[in-house]
Amino acid sequence: MIYLLYGNDAYTSRAKLHTLIDGLFKKRPNAEYFHITSENISEISLEELIFSQGIFEQKYIVVFDNVFQDKVQKENLLKHIKEMQGVEHIFIFLEEKLDKKTIDKFKRYAQKIQEFNKSETKKEKFNVFSLTDSLGKRDRKNLWFLYQRAIDEHIPAEEIHGILFWQVKSMLLAMLSDSAKDAGINPFVFNKSKGFLKNYSPQEVHNLSKKLMMLSHDSRRGIHDFNVALEMFTLSI
Repeated sequence: MIYLLYGNDAYTSRAKLHTLIDGLFKKRPNAEYFHITSENISEISLEELIFSQGIFEQKYIVVFDNVFQDKVQKENLLKHIKEMQGVEHIFIFLEEKLDKKTIDKFKRYAQKIQEFNKSETKKEKFNVFSLTDSLGKRDRKNLWFLYQRAIDEHIPAEEIHGILFWQVKSMLLAMLSDSAKDAGINPFVFNKSKGFLKNYSPQEVHNLSKKLMMLSHDSRRGIHDFNVALEMFTLSI
């Protein structure tokens, strides 16, 4: 009897292995148990293991634990898989990666095959414009966090600076204009910027604009590092 457990979710597949072994021992408490790995497989006589019998119980429980990493041992085991199916012993294979040809061969001889793979979660694409909302809401903590994430995403500090300056400029225009048309900006941007103004005094909006302009000029002159200065700005709003 042959069982195959495989897949990249090693934790779940190994947990299933232990559950399976526990169940088998409840049915055959006196069965002899062999746990074979790539380290001790060379010490085992496969033919003897397949065709011999246990001292107290006729059936063995044999686990082959990720032994297919060794190509020679893999070929030898697959060569004897039909014989394993024909005896009373129980053979359990635990593997992480298997090619289709090997899986197809197991499908011909294994009583049960289970695949355990981790589901891949799609990483949400980072939107650098999310920094403008935190700036407008005066959420210093989240602005700093999003700045760090933008840097981790390899977005240049100059690009981040440009987006923040655009938002401050939009707030200035919304503050000095009665409508989006007068401000010369998109109505959505105008209304959003107008809403952000409740979080800053007029002087503070002007100060933000001056800080960002000076930050750019001073970094070009070598007075400070652009990334460090921009990070300090996110903590100062």
